[in-house]
Amino acid sequence: MLSNHQILGQDSIFTPEQVLENRGRVAIFIDGSNLFYAALQLGIEIDYTKLLCRLTAGSRLFRSFFYTGVDRANEKQQGFLLWMRRNGYRVIAKDLVQLPDGSKKANLDVEIAVDMMALVGCYDTAVLVSGDGDLAYAVDAASYKGVRVEVVSLRSMTSDSLINVSDRYIDLDSIKDDIRKSSRGSGSHPQSHPQSNYTYRPLSSISLMDEAEVHP
Repeated sequence: MLSNHQILGQDSIFTPEQVLENRGRVAIFIDGSNLFYAALQLGIEIDYTKLLCRLTAGSRLFRSFFYTGVDRANEKQQGFLLWMRRNGYRVIAKDLVQLPDGSKKANLDVEIAVDMMALVGCYDTAVLVSGDGDLAYAVDAASYKGVRVEVVSLRSMTSDSLINVSDRYIDLDSIKDDIRKSSRGSGSHPQSHPQSNYTYRPLSSISLMDEAEVHP
């Protein structure tokens, strides 16, 4: 029997990277709101095709879920979500609820947790893109079912309890160059337009057409 030193050491059959990347079937669970604010903190705009490729990392993708609150009257956001559905994502949407202070919010922690547990057996590795500590219990429960869980989020927005129950943690800051949208000519900075409550960066019909051409 090989010792840990033989497995992970310099003379090992497998490199540490190979051991970590033995991921089997991968299921991706993205907390859209958490990712949006993380990208805002990093000062980048996410290229969701690059994100899907980076998170899958050559493994066999079972399914990629994108959870988000929606404003049905926001046509630009609806256009964005339609593009997501047609480009590799299963979108789980929930109407925004207006709070007493006038802000709008939709919490999809329950939906993420239920899907993660209900699909155990269909995937081997869960990639959770969120830093929300409320998901730590679901992550821990999934791991006891034999699932390997990777957490991807911005460290400053990530609960220690979530990191502690994950098998691998990846700071978004370390992969931002792999997932950021390429600048187009001398266009404006992705964060140059003010954000209104919880919406994704508005995509114009022109930019949506460009996306369709780049990612058919």
